[in-house]
Amino acid sequence: QVQLVVSGGGLVQAGGPLRLSCAASGSIFRLNVLGWYRQAPGKQRELVAIINSVGSTNVADSVNGRFTISRDNAKNTVYLQMNNLKPEDTAVYYCAAAKERRTLGSEYWGQGTQVTVSS
Repeated sequence: QVQLVVSGGGLVQAGGPLRLSCAASGSIFRLNVLGWYRQAPGKQRELVAIINSVGSTNVADSVNGRFTISRDNAKNTVYLQMNNLKPEDTAVYYCAAAKERRTLGSEYWGQGTQVTVSS
């Protein structure tokens, strides 16, 4: 089993930064792919950023140039650095992990953390 613990959400003014962390424990050898999702009120959950075991990343067009995903394998932690936040980034953010890219979102989830961006 894998446990994912998310931290770092909160209230921030537009234009400000925020960093989310997701610490993994348990059978972490299973985790090749880590990602961040978000879900805004009334909207579907969307994939924001993804990183694989060799550090290759991909981010959604809506956050490209503002959000960066990274991982610290020694700490079994994945981060989402969010800069120049906009009110439309307000959402509950979730961490997810999987053995493969195609199964991300269907294996392991962390608890959500609220990010609220005020204008």
